[in-house]
Amino acid sequence: MATQESGQQQPGTSRGRRAVLGAAMLGAGTAVVGLPGVARADQRHGHGHGGFEDLPKPTVVAHRGASGYRPEHTLGSYQLALDMGAHVIEQDVVPTKDGHLVCRHENDITATTDVAAHPEFASRKTTKTVDGTKYTGWFTEDFTLAELKTLRAKERIPGTRQHNTLYDGRWDVPTLEEVFQWAEKQGRKRGRQIWLHIETKHPTYFRKLGLGLEEPLAKLLRRYGRHKKHSPNFLQSFEPSSIQRLAKLVSAPRVVLLSGAASRPWDFVEAGDPRTVADLIKPEGLEWMAGYAQGIGPTLDLIIPRKADGSLGTPTTLVEDAHDAGLILHPYTMRNENTFLPADFRKGTDPAAYGDAFGAFKTYFETGIDGIFSDNPDTALLAAADFADR
Repeated sequence: MATQESGQQQPGTSRGRRAVLGAAMLGAGTAVVGLPGVARADQRHGHGHGGFEDLPKPTVVAHRGASGYRPEHTLGSYQLALDMGAHVIEQDVVPTKDGHLVCRHENDITATTDVAAHPEFASRKTTKTVDGTKYTGWFTEDFTLAELKTLRAKERIPGTRQHNTLYDGRWDVPTLEEVFQWAEKQGRKRGRQIWLHIETKHPTYFRKLGLGLEEPLAKLLRRYGRHKKHSPNFLQSFEPSSIQRLAKLVSAPRVVLLSGAASRPWDFVEAGDPRTVADLIKPEGLEWMAGYAQGIGPTLDLIIPRKADGSLGTPTTLVEDAHDAGLILHPYTMRNENTFLPADFRKGTDPAAYGDAFGAFKTYFETGIDGIFSDNPDTALLAAADFADR
C-alpha cells in the first residue's frame, strides 16, 4: 500500500524535493541503505540557528516509527522510518521492574507483545488503574528487563493493519539505550545526526511506584551526549510537571503534549489543579508553557476541530497564538486509513482502506503548523514536499 500511495505523486523540479520524493517512493517494501542525498537535502532546508530550528518545515515525525507498516516501537519500525527519510523518529518510554527504560506506547503490553502465549508469565496477568482507567493485562513494571527480552513484539491493531502481522515476532522490545546506540550507528553511516522525539509515559503513576522516568532518562541523555540545547532530540510528555522536571535536569528541547480541550493532564488531576487543556491553549496558558518548553504537541482536533459528522470545521487560532508565545507546534497524528481520517477525506466504506491522506495533510499544513506526527512517513514526506514547493 505504501508504494501504491507514493506512486500517486511525481517528482518536482527542486533538487531537495527530488531527494525527499525518492526516499518516500521507495516505500515500505524496500530496505534502503544510506540515503545520503536525503540527509543533505533535509539539511539545506534549515534556517541556520542550530538545533531543532534547522529541521525542515514542515517537519515529519515518524509516530512510533513507521508504524503504518511495521509493529510500533520496534527497531524495524524505527529503521524503516529512517530509511524513508523521516526527519524525526518517536519513542515512548516506560520502565521495567528493575528500572530500565523500554520503548512501548503503554506499560500494558498485552496487545503489543506475545506475552499471553508465555505460560511462565500467566500469573502476572492483573488489573491495574493507570491514570484513572482500569486495564487488565500484563505490565512492564512487573517484568525485569531480562524477562521482557524473552517476549516478541506484534502488531497492535491487526484488524486495521493486517499486513503488519507479517512481522509479528520478528523483533523484541527495545530499550531506549539500544535506540540511542542504533541512532549513533546510523548517524555515522549517514554522516548526520539522527533526531528522536522521546515521550515520558504516565510519569506520575510511575513515580508513585518508585520508578520515576525523568532521572534515568536524563542520565541516558547525558551518557550519549543528547542532553544539550542543540541535541538532536525532543523530550515530550502529556504531563507538564514531567517537562518541568526534565528542564531542571537537561537542556534538550522540550514539548508539552495536549489532548482534548476538555481533558486535564493527569498530574493536574493528582495535584488538584483545575486547569484543562482548554485553559492551557489560551494565550496565558501558552505563555506559561513557554517558560519551560520550546513547543507543544496538540491533538489535530485542537488545530481544526471536527464537526458532529466527523468532517473538519473552522481552524482555531492556536497556531498563531502558540507562535506568538514563541512555541513550535508538532500536532498528532495523521494516518492514511479511513478510520482515522476526517470524514471529508475518506474514500469508500472500508475503514482499513486508504483515504485522501494527501488532501488532509495539505489542509493541516495550511494552518501554519511546524510539523506533524504520522504513522506513514513516506506519505507525510510527499505531502510536505508538495507544500514546501508551492
